[in-house]
Formats: sequence, structure tokens, C-alpha cells
Amino acid sequence: MQLRNVVGGPPASDEPGLIALGSAAPAINGTTLDGVPFDLASLRGHPVLVNFWGPSCIPCRDEFPLFKTKLAQHSADGIAIVGILMYDAPAPARDFISQYGATWPTVDDPTGAIRTAYRVAARPQTYFIDRNGILRAIQVGQVTDAEFEREYALITGS
Repeated sequence: MQLRNVVGGPPASDEPGLIALGSAAPAINGTTLDGVPFDLASLRGHPVLVNFWGPSCIPCRDEFPLFKTKLAQHSADGIAIVGILMYDAPAPARDFISQYGATWPTVDDPTGAIRTAYRVAARPQTYFIDRNGILRAIQVGQVTDAEFEREYALITGS
């Protein structure tokens, strides 16, 4: 299922605390599963996908190979993918990442603060953020190749 607002139009809501397409993506500050501090603002200037996932989520597991392929395919654009671990413990997530060769950071969200800021409905859920930090698309559920390319075009202008 895809949630979408007219890009370039007014934000979906003027209520504080609500995430809206066409508005700045909420901050993400935390620690990756590798113990490295992470700040989403450090990726300004890059097209970014923020993916809420967990290794116990079958659709999450199924979309990992697509993300790995797309990261390689769009590397010249400077694409960045950031995982947000949701509902699962770090150890199985680290094992899964190692097994599948994911090279992007995953930020642990043990309190659910990031999940709450992004108003995540379910896993997987992916946010497409443009080079200026503006949220352009939200994908609820597993991302397909066609959906990825359509939403990716919104954040790269291609």
C-alpha cells in the first residue's frame, strides 16, 4: 500500500508532530547496530531511503535483496539507505545483516521514539527523502522494483 500526497503541494497537515509529504523529514539520531553514532542530517545532499524493518518480518527479509541491488544500481547518485530496527533485538538483526551482506547502517530504536516520530504503521515501511531532507513518498509494505523506481525518481528529480 502506498501513501501519497501531491508533491509540491501543501503539507498534508498543519498539526504539530504529524509527518507530511513535502515537509522536512523528522530527525533521526541514534546508534547503529555497529555502535556508531548516527544523525540523518549527515546525509543531507543525498537521496535517502529510511526503512523500518526487523529480521522477524518476512516482507522485510524479502525486500533486502532489492535494496542491495538498488544501492549498487544507483550508487552514482549517492543514494543512502538507513535501516531502523523495529520490534526485534539487535543480535538477530546483526546476524541477518551479516548473512545478507547489507552495507547500509541500521539504527536501533529500542524506545520506539524514531518509529513514533515517523508515525510508522507496520513493517516494512519505507520513507523516500530528497537531497534537501524533504519527505517525498511513503511506502507501507514491501517495496517492489517498480515502486522503488517511481518513488526514487521523486527524490532525485530524474
